[in-house]
Amino acid sequence: MPSARGTLNWSPAGSSPDLLAPPVVAAVAAVPGAQVAPIDPTHADTAAFCATYDVALAASANCVVVAGRRGEVTTYAAVMVLATHRADVNGVVRRHLGVRKISFAPMDDAVGLTGMEFGGITPVGLPDGWPVLVDEAVVSAGEVVVGSGLRRSKLLLTGEDLLSLPGAQALALASPAG
Repeated sequence: MPSARGTLNWSPAGSSPDLLAPPVVAAVAAVPGAQVAPIDPTHADTAAFCATYDVALAASANCVVVAGRRGEVTTYAAVMVLATHRADVNGVVRRHLGVRKISFAPMDDAVGLTGMEFGGITPVGLPDGWPVLVDEAVVSAGEVVVGSGLRRSKLLLTGEDLLSLPGAQALALASPAG
């Protein structure tokens, strides 16, 4: 039966900085239980990753970078949802951020601002001041797999660990995907 750990070889994240994007290396110390595992980068996307490494979709948490605008001000935020759920970006997230328009951040912006690879962006090590909105289902999921900042590895931590990150808060912002 698939689990969060799957068939991966996990090790303490702090002992493998080569498997983490530079901003993640500095920030992972604040998540003492975080573990990292190398993966084939061609299997980094959620469905392929879960199938290849026997990780439960319900234990895979995706990090989506959104950009909200109000007037001339753009607010970036990370939204964490389980792979089995859909975030209400245009409703809950937009209202929470107090913006008029919201969309997924363009890839170049997400990569440039985070210092992470597209498809590997994680809430660990995001720029100062970014809100990290964590769906309540992620918080209650126990161990979850998230990006490491690189497509060639993944982090394992708990939903509760995500709430210890700067700017993080739990919200009811997603519902199970149809």
